[in-house]
Amino acid sequence: MTDGRSPVHLPYDRKGHRRSRRTGIRTIVTGQVGLDKKPFLQQVVDLARVNGREVKLFNVGESMCAEAPDIVPHRILDLPRQRLTALRRSVFKDILSMASDDVDLIVNTHATFRWKHGLFHAYDHHQMCELDADLYITLVDNVDAVHERLEREHETRHTLKDILVWREEEIVVTEAMAEAIAGYGYAYVLSRSSPRINAQTMYRLMFEPQRKRVYPSFPMTHVIDLPEILSEIEMFRDVLAEQFIIFDPGDLDEKRLLYEAGEATKRGEDHVVLQVHGRALTLSVSDITRIARDIDAQIYARDFKLIDQSDMIVSYIPELPGGRPALSSGVERELQHAFESTKEVYVVWRPDNEPSPFITETATAVFRSLAELFAYFQQRGYVGAYQLPLS
Repeated sequence: MTDGRSPVHLPYDRKGHRRSRRTGIRTIVTGQVGLDKKPFLQQVVDLARVNGREVKLFNVGESMCAEAPDIVPHRILDLPRQRLTALRRSVFKDILSMASDDVDLIVNTHATFRWKHGLFHAYDHHQMCELDADLYITLVDNVDAVHERLEREHETRHTLKDILVWREEEIVVTEAMAEAIAGYGYAYVLSRSSPRINAQTMYRLMFEPQRKRVYPSFPMTHVIDLPEILSEIEMFRDVLAEQFIIFDPGDLDEKRLLYEAGEATKRGEDHVVLQVHGRALTLSVSDITRIARDIDAQIYARDFKLIDQSDMIVSYIPELPGGRPALSSGVERELQHAFESTKEVYVVWRPDNEPSPFITETATAVFRSLAELFAYFQQRGYVGAYQLPLS
């Protein structure tokens, strides 16, 4: 199920040889405060246990608080930098002492902190080198979801802009850490917004490197009011997620905030009320519109990052009423980026009319249905026998 051309992955070097004699998989998971990573990572641990792997989960922040019982809950980042550093190093010494070669472990930590002290890194390079993780994963979530958790659990005054910048800093610093310690290709960005599917994705990244990593590409804005086509796309995403390691761009949906802000403006209102985690979250229209360019820029950069960390892109182009293809400029740009990055590029083209050369000349292969695509994948050894829900 792998052709040997994949980029660096798991505890293997670029020639496919193991980087060490360890049998256990070590994974560093970073992400900004407000992600609530622990329950998500516990799902990964539980999934591993079901599949016969016992994974140890180390929550660095929780362990730091346990070592300093005088700290008020959720106030640890208010400590002086020197004490924070000492606590973190002490906790990592404990982790390193338990990280034997046959232990599967996940270390839940941060790459950076953006707090009252300003921006500062949140790891010790020498200890990270000693741990020598096989995977570095940055978890991300929608900005409103992070804002709601910060407001509820930490009583912080971080703006939406702060949260977006912090998220980007976590991704960049984690990737730099991974490249300095392990080399290119060990850092991944993963959404936690769809916990069941994303926990499965992380489990597969850790323990099923034979599975292909796939970026599913599909139109969004063009089909937002077309429920039948949305159903087609949802099925396309589901069948890929069932068989592959998926990095789905649709897991984060922050453009809806701009839509909600626009609708509120039309009504003459200066705020929007969203239901987030079961409670009402009020955001000002001005705060949302202030981050419009940041949202677009991060979508652009993040989607390309997701393509870069994949083996292949699979694009689904449905047929709009009237026979036109639902082909957006975003999908075309994704296909071009994947082609120029020497990824495998597959297109499921549903309209009756023929695709343009801009599609065919950048595609490894074009198919008329998901059934044709999966038959091809079976021939290539990418999947085993598989019955599609419908053709």
